[in-house]
Amino acid sequence: MEHTVRTRPDGSARPLNLAYDTALLDLDGVVYAGGEAIGHAVESLTAARDRGMHLAYVTNNALRTPDAVAAHLTELGVPATPGDVITSAQAVARLVADEVPAGARVLVVGGEGLRVALRERGLEPVESVEDDPAAVVQGYGGPDLPWGRLAEAAYAVARGVPWYASNTDLTIPGPRGIAPGNGAAVEVVRIASGGSPRVAGKPLPPMHRETILRTGAKTPLVVGDRLDTDIEGAWAGGVDSLLVLTGVTTPARLLAAGPRHRPGYIAADLRGLLTEQPEVTGTAGDGEAGFGCGGWTARADGDGLRLAGDGPDPVDGLRALCAAAWTAARDGTYDGEVGEALARLGW
Repeated sequence: MEHTVRTRPDGSARPLNLAYDTALLDLDGVVYAGGEAIGHAVESLTAARDRGMHLAYVTNNALRTPDAVAAHLTELGVPATPGDVITSAQAVARLVADEVPAGARVLVVGGEGLRVALRERGLEPVESVEDDPAAVVQGYGGPDLPWGRLAEAAYAVARGVPWYASNTDLTIPGPRGIAPGNGAAVEVVRIASGGSPRVAGKPLPPMHRETILRTGAKTPLVVGDRLDTDIEGAWAGGVDSLLVLTGVTTPARLLAAGPRHRPGYIAADLRGLLTEQPEVTGTAGDGEAGFGCGGWTARADGDGLRLAGDGPDPVDGLRALCAAAWTAARDGTYDGEVGEALARLGW
């Protein structure tokens, strides 16, 4: 049986930026963390754009407007326009507008990005359940979101007002570590109200639809740091994906990924856009030979994953380990011992 790792785009040895017309880039944990550019991001994106790749920034963070995000990217050294930015606020606003009357009032729990997106769809943001809203929309409101806003949403949902959420990411990366994301706030409202929201953001179809409508991408490549949003979203949309190891996903989590969370490509950071993906060789029938990549050889046995070799790039070793783990797990998740193998790679 052949392993499940994609090694080269469409059988080609071309760099990814030449094999795909559009990079659909997540922001937090991929381009920046806590507002500061991640290492190698600016120069890699500049080079990809200069070589003809369209860059679109696709984020589940509904706090900021596309104008603000584009201005921030430009300030970091990656020139962008508001039209290059697609947010979960835009996706959820379209979802709500398709299901409530034109001009309807919507109770907003979130930031300016959500309010702007709703107004663009002809909806009226309001602050209280007493304003008789047709819907409740919840998005990330930043670290200073008042507790009372969550209570207002809970009151409305408990009264039967339809509830929508921009996304349900439980965490968000920042300069000091991993902080609670919008999904954590959604859980607060769920516990208090007993309701369940319609969700627009990655990995669900409304976000993919919004992205394709706004970019017109023909051969998109999703680039992200999260298995449960970026990579699963690509899987659900039937497009290829690149995981970068600059955000929340650890190598151990990657090895344990189920089929819908397995990226086609893996890179340490955004420099991976500009290079060929190295070939992973081997099949499950090779026994002791296992899977090879860049001077590393990996195999799964009864005691866990085993790694041999001394290749110069630890990510090549991780690629080989993924091939071994995912083949052994088939349609499940690999639960064997991985610590010793990852320690050899410095993880």
